[in-house]
Amino acid sequence: MQPSPTKRIWQQPGVVLGLIALGLLLAMFVSAALGDKSIPPTTVVHALLNMEAPDDAINGIIVRDIRVPRILTAVLVGATLAIAGAVLQAIFRNPLADPGLIGVSAGGAAGAISFIVFGSWLIPASWTVLHELGISCFTMAGGIGVTLLVYRLALHEGRIHVTTMLLIGLAMNALVGALIGYAVFFSNDDQLRDYTFWSLGSLARANWNVLSWLAPIIVLLISALLRYRRQLNLLLLGEYEAVHLGLNVEKLRRRLILFTAGGVGLTVALCGMIGFVGLITPHLCRLMLGPDHRWLLPASALMGATTLVIADLLARISIQYSELPVGVLTATVGAPFFLYLIVRAKRRASF
Repeated sequence: MQPSPTKRIWQQPGVVLGLIALGLLLAMFVSAALGDKSIPPTTVVHALLNMEAPDDAINGIIVRDIRVPRILTAVLVGATLAIAGAVLQAIFRNPLADPGLIGVSAGGAAGAISFIVFGSWLIPASWTVLHELGISCFTMAGGIGVTLLVYRLALHEGRIHVTTMLLIGLAMNALVGALIGYAVFFSNDDQLRDYTFWSLGSLARANWNVLSWLAPIIVLLISALLRYRRQLNLLLLGEYEAVHLGLNVEKLRRRLILFTAGGVGLTVALCGMIGFVGLITPHLCRLMLGPDHRWLLPASALMGATTLVIADLLARISIQYSELPVGVLTATVGAPFFLYLIVRAKRRASF
């Protein structure tokens, strides 16, 4: 039976991408208007156009200097996590793969707690800017370092066996978790509180200064990942077939793992551990658009951005005069979805 013309239009990738982009813009606008202080939509528009009346000067400052940089940071972080998840699921040919599986998040957490507990002797927390810069540098170095170690251990005669790498990633996550436990055991109350808030994930540190250096790096990383969409499509045919079609699979994997580790490590350094965005959003986009990475990668980036903008909004408005860590909200939704994927895979395997 031929699909109806309406259904054919609805299924067009360009239409789906346009709807997701429209949803992102709507989520960004609503997020700019809502919070501890609700701001009328007309005031938000005037603030964005720098046309607010004198009576709305405070609202203009709230929108332009607090909410907009936070929303744009959520867009960049969500897009990075989602596109990294889509890429890793493709190169590992595993629908459960996400950046945390190869040690990026655990390595970042180890770097952060190491600096908070031991680096504070050199740079005390009272030196706010240098202290946060130190946490960010150690977090990114830890994420990339653990990822490279996992990759190196999985390398055998110039080739990577995907299953071996995933198992090494799981073992490394457990080992790093134990090291984090030791660091937490020896930390004092202030260090423990600092690490706890960081590990729960939050966009509270977002501002224009952070955004000014974060945006160019993440845009370059996302652009670099989008360039590999056709090679990822070849991987869908199978590794053996991709090699015979002229694709250097090992070289492709090395590059993509480094790009995704760098991007996710950067987001972890900035916002802490925000899980499951990289796992959920590629699946939702794959249900709407299929496995073609020409559409899946940009759709995942848009959907990831939308997801994190909405999650951050809910984190800000769910508790009055307080803020729920956004990582807690994404885990609340993501963990059941992860269980659903496992149960579905188990049912398929039983047939």
